[in-house]
Amino acid sequence: MNAVKIYPYAQRANPGPTRVVSPGGKKYFGGQPDGLAYWERLHAIIQEEPVEERDRFFMAWLDNLGVKKGAPFAPTDRQKAILIAAAERGKQMAMVNSFAKRFDSVYHWPDRKWDYVMIISDPSQRAANYDEFFQRTSYFFEAVTYSKAMITKTPDVGQAYLGAYEDKDGQWLLGGIDYTLHIPANPPAVNFWSLTVYDSESRCLIDNPQRNADLSSRKELIKNSDGSVELYFGPKAPAGKEKNWVQTIPGKHWFAYMRFYGPTVAYFDKSWKMDDITRVKE
Repeated sequence: MNAVKIYPYAQRANPGPTRVVSPGGKKYFGGQPDGLAYWERLHAIIQEEPVEERDRFFMAWLDNLGVKKGAPFAPTDRQKAILIAAAERGKQMAMVNSFAKRFDSVYHWPDRKWDYVMIISDPSQRAANYDEFFQRTSYFFEAVTYSKAMITKTPDVGQAYLGAYEDKDGQWLLGGIDYTLHIPANPPAVNFWSLTVYDSESRCLIDNPQRNADLSSRKELIKNSDGSVELYFGPKAPAGKEKNWVQTIPGKHWFAYMRFYGPTVAYFDKSWKMDDITRVKE
């Protein structure tokens, strides 16, 4: 972070120092807490944030639960038990809505397991006759912020995101199992492509002893003679393939994002096709 320099373009000849914001040793996590702490955090945020016009119905539902703007959060013991159970069930519903999407045409290639990460049709999240509540929830449960460039339909600009939550056989990706992924030659990206592994529980970059969660065309990967690449995922690196490997953690589920920066026509017309993540047979 200290190597990054940020300054106005007009000051490029003599840029001033860049201020780095540090957490000062404090832990930071962008996801929601569990249990009653979820409702306490939500109540605190609502006190600080303005109410969007599209969220007024949600505010009515929260008001009915005792999460009121401008009033203290003071549930009874009976209400606490209900809210704790609701937070757990709601998280389970959100995980299913993200990792096992029920939307139409969710797969980029109908015969592959690569989901569109963002089903949102427009930055406003407003469709012709409704607001995209489930689509919005699907993405924002597992990630934070997005822009119009991330749902671009224009070749050679923005980014395209595909997600894999299961292997070729439809089984959840498990940290104790070895997998491979074949990336054919000439991936459809003007700038670069990137394959990143995340922890399914935290939705953060996988926190592995290898200290690496990403493989991309910006790295010195081992390539096949035809320009294609084999990637590997598992607890231990395959011999001689360490450069093409991301370490996963036994006992934990994971998922992957494949990003194309500057997706080309071959991405949009689907003439370039990527394989599924495949379990290595013993």
